[in-house]
Amino acid sequence: MAQRTIVGIDVGTTKVCTIVAQIQEHGRLNILGVGLTPSKGLDKGVIVNIDDAVNTIATSVEKAERLSGYRIGTAFVGVAGRHVSSLNSRGVVAVARSDHEITRNDIGRAVEAAQAVAIPTQREVIHVIPRAYIVDGHEGIRDPIGMSGFRLEVETHIVTGEVMAIQNLIKSIQRSGVDIDDLVLQPLASGEAVLNAEDKERGVALVDIGGGTTDIAVFVQGGIWHTSVIAVGGNQFTNDIVLVQQTPHHTAEYLKIKYGSAIAEAPTDEAEDQIEVEGFGPNEKKTISRYLLNQVIQARAEEVIELIYNEIRRSGYDGLLPAGIVITGGSAQLSRFDELMRDMLGVPVRVGIPDNLYGLSESIDSPSYATGVGLVRWGSQHGIAMLNSSSVNGERNGLGTSYDRFKNWLREFLP
Repeated sequence: MAQRTIVGIDVGTTKVCTIVAQIQEHGRLNILGVGLTPSKGLDKGVIVNIDDAVNTIATSVEKAERLSGYRIGTAFVGVAGRHVSSLNSRGVVAVARSDHEITRNDIGRAVEAAQAVAIPTQREVIHVIPRAYIVDGHEGIRDPIGMSGFRLEVETHIVTGEVMAIQNLIKSIQRSGVDIDDLVLQPLASGEAVLNAEDKERGVALVDIGGGTTDIAVFVQGGIWHTSVIAVGGNQFTNDIVLVQQTPHHTAEYLKIKYGSAIAEAPTDEAEDQIEVEGFGPNEKKTISRYLLNQVIQARAEEVIELIYNEIRRSGYDGLLPAGIVITGGSAQLSRFDELMRDMLGVPVRVGIPDNLYGLSESIDSPSYATGVGLVRWGSQHGIAMLNSSSVNGERNGLGTSYDRFKNWLREFLP
């Protein structure tokens, strides 16, 4: 089998990460190059300054090209931000054939019927993902092709975003010299990197805690049940430290990473509790309490965990999630955050780290790179039809019309 090279670009609030990888046997990724650049021009996952965003993306792409020796022409790009929302929709059709055997055409018509929901004009469909099928009232069917029945229903998960936010992302990527294979919702991409089939089958919530947003995806019985984006992330922890401890932003970020913990414990040694850091003035030094620092962090961590829990409940899934919660993203590395979440919610919690990586894997085997790795995995598994799609030169400057993309997604997700 010829090896394919796929590129993923994670445009985040704190960093832009470009990953170049070769797809090998059994889904192994050979990492050829990584380009990492601090973000500019983004706020909570949304582009607010196109020129800054273009420069940041172009720098990240250039670094990845230099390291990999590969000329990047197209890439799978992550999309998130406070503008993203989702809904579940059901489509129903009568089986067309006279012998009542269900065909791919019947599934296509059912998914198309499910998409006929009222979506505001300022919003656009990003994904239409079939979750489960129902034949003559029998639920939980994964692959109905070849079965007999009179009535076919399909449950789909539809992800939408604001047209202008999506267009600004597309424009920024293209101005940096890269065409888009497809946009992928970031928590779906992260799920490809840190979840296995058993997690999704048993029931799991993926929580990707980035700098500006927290992305959530709930998987049940092997399919996606709910996705959402919360406009809170690791930057809030840093901002709290700036306000309470009255330190510069870069000092607060250093304190969070070096000494921060989501569980504050009273000090046993007063001397060890004191940390000397830079103040706002030139050559100004100040001493702060590590215990007070972590009290600030814990208060924000508890609030974030409550928001995550409320969002999982709001998904409408009232069953158990036996595989618990998998947290990933840069802020998932905050010391003892998983322990605090486990204590508060009473469910299994683990930190998700991308695995099955080779080549330059040591540079990205961290929760921070789950989305970037997941974009490449997504492209290798779902994006084959996209790479030579006839919709590439469509109305959306690289992504075709919504209906063209819907047909492509349909082709990829059908059994």
